[in-house]
Amino acid sequence: MSQLTVALDMMGGDHGPPVTVPAAAQALSLLPALHLVLFGPEAELSPWLQRFRLDSHPRVTVHFCSQQVGNEHKAAYALRHLTDSSMRKALDALASGQARACVSAGNTGALMAMAVKVLNTLPGVDRPALITRLPQAGGGYALLLDVGANVSCDAGQLVQFALMGEQAARHTLDIDRPRIALLNVGAEANKGNEVVREAALRLQDTAGLHYCGYVEGDDLFAGKTDVIVCDGFVGNVALKTSEGVARLLLGLGQRRGFLWKILTFWLKRRLSHLNPDQYNGASLIGLRASVVKSHGSAGSPAFLNAILQAVAEIEHDLPASIAHRFDTAPQDSHAR
Repeated sequence: MSQLTVALDMMGGDHGPPVTVPAAAQALSLLPALHLVLFGPEAELSPWLQRFRLDSHPRVTVHFCSQQVGNEHKAAYALRHLTDSSMRKALDALASGQARACVSAGNTGALMAMAVKVLNTLPGVDRPALITRLPQAGGGYALLLDVGANVSCDAGQLVQFALMGEQAARHTLDIDRPRIALLNVGAEANKGNEVVREAALRLQDTAGLHYCGYVEGDDLFAGKTDVIVCDGFVGNVALKTSEGVARLLLGLGQRRGFLWKILTFWLKRRLSHLNPDQYNGASLIGLRASVVKSHGSAGSPAFLNAILQAVAEIEHDLPASIAHRFDTAPQDSHAR
């Protein structure tokens, strides 16, 4: 196995091979060391592989399967009955060592259930969390987690998310001492629900963690912190709202008129870093291998960015970094 091998669920998302195959071809052209293992039904996948000449590519291995996970499938059903799906087989490739990371744009609930079943969580981690990048006003990114894997969490799980986010920021954003904050409805110590307030007390006592308090929703892009922690319900709403506003601003050019076109040109130059496609790819961290979830509606450029995110996690060996953080911090009893 190449050290830089990524398994791709070619059928996930709203579009399947018309999006995933061109993205795979571009990733191979950009990264000469990259190897891809592709999974999907032969009838749907083969014509696109032939069209982009991936059917005989020396750095591509193709495995055909008989099933695919749809958005309508419940996680429990997918886990029990869709064992020959492209999603499941891509995750199996990680478990067997055939690949070191996996990318799928498929059903989030099914992906999480299958990933936990096939890969297991790291010692000390109760649940994996979805983590994604947010562009910041001063340049660079902050990390937001959880953005949808766990709709409700207790205080201990929020502390675990903080520790995982710390390692993700350190190794993928190259920040030596990441600033950690909790997303809340106010900055004062008495604000928020009981879970958030309890998590804040525990984070203050967590050894070696640079906890800097609460941030509110209007500070998500302000550059005041490097890791923003919340439960998956709050995080998903915050992320989807942010993406909707970004697309609204970047889509103003659909209006007619010369002045609108000038305004759109200026906005796209100033706000291009807000385009959600540029930071597509939410990583399911806390597992024993790297799993990246692409947006279901992602186009080829966005799916390519998800592949590049998976490559970055391989290069930084993010699961091992998270495992080391938990192993070397036994005094962080609240995170256990």
